[in-house]
Amino acid sequence: MAEGGGGARRRAPALLEAARARYESLHISDDVFGESGPDSGGNPFYSTSAASRSSSAASSDDEHERPPGPPPCVPAAPSAPEPEEDEAGSGWSAALRDRPPPRFEDTGGPTRKMPPGASAIDFFQLFVPDNLLKSMAAQTNMYARKFQERFGGDGAWADVTLAEMKAFLGYMISTSISHCESVLSIWSGGFYSNRGLAGVMSQARFERVLKYFHVVAFRSGPAAHGLYKVQPFLDALQSGFDAAFRPSQTQVLHEPLIDEDPVFIATCTERELRKRKKRKFSLWVRQCSSTGFIVQIYVHLKEGAGPDGLDALKNRPQLHGAVARSLCRNAGGKNYIVFTGPSITSLALFEEFEKQGIYCCGLLSSRKSDCTGLPRSMLASPATPPARGQHRIRTKGNMSLICWYNKGHFRFLTNAYSPVQQGVIIKRRSGQVPCPLAVEAFAAHLSYICRYDDKYSKYFIAHKPNKTWQQVFWFAVSIAVNNAYILYKLSDAYHTHRLSRAQFGERLVRELLGLEAASPTP
Repeated sequence: MAEGGGGARRRAPALLEAARARYESLHISDDVFGESGPDSGGNPFYSTSAASRSSSAASSDDEHERPPGPPPCVPAAPSAPEPEEDEAGSGWSAALRDRPPPRFEDTGGPTRKMPPGASAIDFFQLFVPDNLLKSMAAQTNMYARKFQERFGGDGAWADVTLAEMKAFLGYMISTSISHCESVLSIWSGGFYSNRGLAGVMSQARFERVLKYFHVVAFRSGPAAHGLYKVQPFLDALQSGFDAAFRPSQTQVLHEPLIDEDPVFIATCTERELRKRKKRKFSLWVRQCSSTGFIVQIYVHLKEGAGPDGLDALKNRPQLHGAVARSLCRNAGGKNYIVFTGPSITSLALFEEFEKQGIYCCGLLSSRKSDCTGLPRSMLASPATPPARGQHRIRTKGNMSLICWYNKGHFRFLTNAYSPVQQGVIIKRRSGQVPCPLAVEAFAAHLSYICRYDDKYSKYFIAHKPNKTWQQVFWFAVSIAVNNAYILYKLSDAYHTHRLSRAQFGERLVRELLGLEAASPTP
């Protein structure tokens, strides 16, 4: 037994590394880009110029914002001239010209001022109101009646009420706080038992509600989409996000970190890992990089018909572009700046977005990106590595292609930042590394998303159903709770109680179960 436990512990680092590998298209290691240390005031949005300060001003989730005090910018030394091949013929030039950043006049943040006494459930019901819960209760009851007509009656079943539906959600959300693998642990006598919560609903009643739970009870037609059972909830959630929050100018397109709980991965046996089914969908988001608020969700099914299944999506950058178009379909004309990973970054997509009033900054990879239309001389690495901080830039209209060296060649494509403006990457030990402003902006904003993943991914609902639509549903509910907490942090209510994310979740669970009275919101 001891030897088996040691083997599980030895496997844990490799498993965790495999889970993190899926996000290598967006995550850049601190060894390359540096960390936000004392020089940056604890703020990942450290800046070196007025332009960068205006476009990236936000504080970390748990610390008050302090005035950044970075050292002055050090311009990069000019690199050796390179043969331009057919760059002139394709429109690319080494001549650089300064240009102002995209103008942004909108005021980002919550659209509604919540009272200082607002409770956790008040923020959550901005996205999941009572009428949506009543609809889910009605659909669950319809499915239960149809199921019993076909397979036999259930004498112990009674129609679920609104209060029971709230309690049902509360029990599920409680697993994101306790990190227990089974919600039924609440009624057990083990470590995760909770007698205070268990008394609201019996385990037998909870299991019956779980058995019949539905958002849409019946298929609307033979050609219904694969997510038809959860699509109305996703649409309602999206409407709530749009109505409650206006994002800042800078946003990120990425896959949030929603893999298995690291504690579970590190302790489970190989047999348990084999038994767990892989997800049959991919979840992408458009996220405000100033606050972490997830503005839009896009779910892509692996089993979808046609050439856009998840397996094809991973190997075809143009399909990642289709995901980006879906996430940005309501973002046109507002001069947003969108940061992308290598799988999305492409010249054709960025030019298409620019015509819609959406500007981009993305990391390029010769292996993962669609490099069509880019000059070959910028994609090839010179035999002799240049000094750290040196870079080459080619421009085509408003588009800039940057090749920057820092322990390796990194290439960026952007039409959002001037190729003339300089920034700096702050390193705790080695000081600062000069870079173009676009590189600094990319590193700062992606650093914040990494922090968001590290902090909030552990609060995803731990319940793992086998049905794909239910997995999507509980992931969406988890995002709604995280967004509710972000709105709470931005409201006057936070200054009244100052709840942490875990305390906010516990308060929400108790209010959904009716164990604490929620304050009425006018």
